[in-house]
Amino acid sequence: MKEMIKEALHVLKDNGTIIYPTDTIYGIGCDATNPDAVDKVYKLKNRPDSKSLIILVDGMERLKKYVDKVPDQIEIFLNTATRPTTVIYEKPKGLAHNVVASDNTVAIRIVKNDFCQALIREFDKPIVSTSANISGNPAPASFDEIDPILLKKADYIVNLPAIETRKTASQIIRLNDRGEIEFLRK
Repeated sequence: MKEMIKEALHVLKDNGTIIYPTDTIYGIGCDATNPDAVDKVYKLKNRPDSKSLIILVDGMERLKKYVDKVPDQIEIFLNTATRPTTVIYEKPKGLAHNVVASDNTVAIRIVKNDFCQALIREFDKPIVSTSANISGNPAPASFDEIDPILLKKADYIVNLPAIETRKTASQIIRLNDRGEIEFLRK
């Protein structure tokens, strides 16, 4: 695993794209602070850049570096959540402009799997995570289901068969205007 982290880090630092296992499904990733790298992900997926991407961080400390405020209700929810949970935050900072939605929000998940946490910790920045599929096609439930075209076009592939992914996307929540948690995807 250490060798794969080392190779993935080299690619991320060089503004490249990786395909890697997350705590949900296999994803396509890059440096979430570099607009050129993010643009490569949109092109690789054949996805319009008007559709937002999810960002992964390794913990609350890093999250707080990239959003203006983590509401108390969200922090409490995340501390008790049993499922991977992506949160829509307002007023992001320090991220590539093309990962921020037109309403000045961003989707961020604190990742729980060991590989992703180690990769983000070593990279010292958040990374993009979007399903490893061509836009409009089903998300792959396993490494074997990733489109061969993506495998050829990505700059580095992390294939850790021992890593279990959940095979489902994360739940997505946000705080509504009344200060209540709203589920956008369960």
